[in-house]
Amino acid sequence: MTLNRALTGYAGAADRSAQLVSDHLELVRRIAHHMAARLPASVQVEDLVQSGMVGLIEAARQFQSGQGATFSTYAGIRIRGAMIDELRRADWTPRSVHRNTRRISEAMQQVEGREGRAASDREIAEALQVSLDDYHGMLQDTASSQVLGLADLFGEGADPDRLLPGAGATPTEQVEQDQFRQALAEALATLPERERLVLALYYDEELNLREIGAVLEITESRVSQIRSQALHRVRGRLSEWIQ
Repeated sequence: MTLNRALTGYAGAADRSAQLVSDHLELVRRIAHHMAARLPASVQVEDLVQSGMVGLIEAARQFQSGQGATFSTYAGIRIRGAMIDELRRADWTPRSVHRNTRRISEAMQQVEGREGRAASDREIAEALQVSLDDYHGMLQDTASSQVLGLADLFGEGADPDRLLPGAGATPTEQVEQDQFRQALAEALATLPERERLVLALYYDEELNLREIGAVLEITESRVSQIRSQALHRVRGRLSEWIQ
């Protein structure tokens, strides 16, 4: 009798997982297209979909209700994570861009630590010992390497799973997740107003760079620079979490 109940429970869990996967196939495609629009043309949507399906299947197997997040939210994190992992394995970004990403974040921290306020473009360029135009060019280059923006803040070798909401977190992990989300919220809240607005339009409203440029009456290229600078600034302010 106990064995029968166990088998029935296992079959029921498998059925639930299969149903979750079936119900959220469109979520994978939506995330893949949304991500592809921000990546070089060499990245194929179908490749993203394939890796995203792995994330969806894992999410369906691991999800537990009652943990404070809907399945769609939880699955979205896993799907994006699987796509990010695949993109990193086939990293198209030159090493010089990765170096500049670190240099920009360090320069921002240096200026803001000295001045006690958000660093301006010109101050960051001076700290980097480059011209303002060259700094904007660096921002433009690094923007293409920021696959998921805030989700990519963790950096290479870090473990974002321990800081993102998930199923079955221990009490200690839950406290750590809560503290990280609070730190992230504070970092976002202290961004310069235009940077906050660009991030909100890009991530919350899901406008593309051209649409944001139309709203703010600036060029698409300038929107990309502002977004990239905002992410560098947030990364610097969360450095103790993402080392």
